[in-house]
Amino acid sequence: MNSHSSIAPANALEALKAEIKLRRQEFQELRHIPVDIVRRFQDVGVYRAFVPQRFGGDGLTPQAFCRLVEEIASADASAGWVASFGVSATYLASLPPETYAKIYGTDPNTVFAGAMFPPQAARRVGDGFEVSGRWPWGSGVMGASIVGAGIKIEGEASPLPRTAIMPRDKVTVDETWNTIGLRATGSHDIVVDRVIVPEDWTFIRGGKPQMDDIIFRYPAMALAAQVLAVVALGAARSALDWVRSDALARTSITGAPSPAARAYVQIDFARAEGLLAGARSAFYDAIETGWRQMETQGEIDRQTHIRLRHAASKAAQDGAEAARLAFVLGGSDAMTSGHPLGRAMVDAACVAQHAFINAGSWQAAGAALFEQQTPPGYP
Repeated sequence: MNSHSSIAPANALEALKAEIKLRRQEFQELRHIPVDIVRRFQDVGVYRAFVPQRFGGDGLTPQAFCRLVEEIASADASAGWVASFGVSATYLASLPPETYAKIYGTDPNTVFAGAMFPPQAARRVGDGFEVSGRWPWGSGVMGASIVGAGIKIEGEASPLPRTAIMPRDKVTVDETWNTIGLRATGSHDIVVDRVIVPEDWTFIRGGKPQMDDIIFRYPAMALAAQVLAVVALGAARSALDWVRSDALARTSITGAPSPAARAYVQIDFARAEGLLAGARSAFYDAIETGWRQMETQGEIDRQTHIRLRHAASKAAQDGAEAARLAFVLGGSDAMTSGHPLGRAMVDAACVAQHAFINAGSWQAAGAALFEQQTPPGYP
């Protein structure tokens, strides 16, 4: 019997969010989420969310996990981004089952971080590969216990990269991450020098899962897009909550009406709330429709599959726009360095620039809706 609750207890999650809010500036200065917060992520079930219950995991649904990430992102977008990689337990299902069991059977809260591109040439040695190279965008690597890196093997026909998994102590982290948005994600460069990785600790990223649990049959690329897009929804929610609270509490130093009584503030606040509500409703409705199909039919039909990707793009793009509107409503005060509205706006904009959910993903969705050729891997 699994000893963990399948849903993070509300008091534990609220306590975690409160601490994250108090320490956001610390995270910005560190440029990563510190290990003690990663441990709190483990406590609320971030990393065991998709691990099957037979390995001590919680076996959550995609919608439950996205709601968890959204809550964390509403406290801090970088924290939500790092938490989103709890999804890794699904694509590690492409590992041999024995390897998966060694990882999650030993510790269902195992923290994985990876950097896939550009895949680096690896040399076959005995029953494994000698791996060397540098990979950027290693989000969450500072708190990881195992690390994946994209490799290419001479003669291997797969168009998808192979991923080699190594213990964190075999990897050097070059702290290159220095950004204005999602600054605390610790998305540094991963550097590896001649590490031997057994072949059964490698897998094809996006390859067929080696286990048949229902979550492993859910469309992997759609889920990868969803867990990132929901961070923008959380960032926008925090921004609009800040605007409302501030507008109700503040009076103008010039004698003008309080922001809450100004027509233009009321109009644009209502617009932003409507934008966020519509994106959020479409996002969760698509996921729940897809999950019902998985439960009743064993697979998701193509139109719903397209909708999953389309709704993720909408969540990211509309979340970013709602956060931008909140920033404008903050007036000149929001321009100050470190202001919550400026940070939420830039963080949400950075979420919406990810390749899975950026502006170009509208074109991919449109092509799919018209039954035209789509980019590789879409939907």
